[in-house]
Amino acid sequence: MPGSVSSARKRKRRLNLVGDYLRRLAFPFTLLAVIVIADQLSKLWVLANLEPGEIYPVFGSFFQLRLIYNIGGAMGTALGSGTFYLISSLIILIAVFYLIITNKDNLWTKYSLTLIAAGAIGNIIDRLRIGMVVDFLDVDIPDIDFLGFRLERWWTFNIADSAISIGMIILMLFIIFRPQKKPETAPPSSISVSDS
Repeated sequence: MPGSVSSARKRKRRLNLVGDYLRRLAFPFTLLAVIVIADQLSKLWVLANLEPGEIYPVFGSFFQLRLIYNIGGAMGTALGSGTFYLISSLIILIAVFYLIITNKDNLWTKYSLTLIAAGAIGNIIDRLRIGMVVDFLDVDIPDIDFLGFRLERWWTFNIADSAISIGMIILMLFIIFRPQKKPETAPPSSISVSDS
């Protein structure tokens, strides 16, 4: 009888640990799902309503929708083929999921990694489905002319790209400004000195 009580306690403790673990991951994975769904639905709408290169003004020329197929990476980078970007995105996604699941201490880190993972998934779905990423958000910015680099409009992007960028900014800010842990000091020794 005492053995069955002990095993019941162990089973209950394991169930509590699993429940705590799932509760800790519930919000990050809900956030991830919402972002991926919003990203994919917005891309489906754009694909159904715009031709490649067609412009749909939302706020004049400041903010418009323009369908672009991106074979390369973020901000027009071309470091390799679409397959290179797909494989590297999958590797990064696995590493990010590992960090989300194993991170127990900091919510800012967990949520920033969740945003990055959601964005990666949204763009990976595009690469698997049509071989390239659907970009459509087009924002005008003040002209940038720096050391021969000229930019008149921001690169066309999507909701997934926004999630990745916001996640990266939050993560960098946390790394830069996180509170430093105070080094642990040993408690004072209670050695008594006696007079001889």
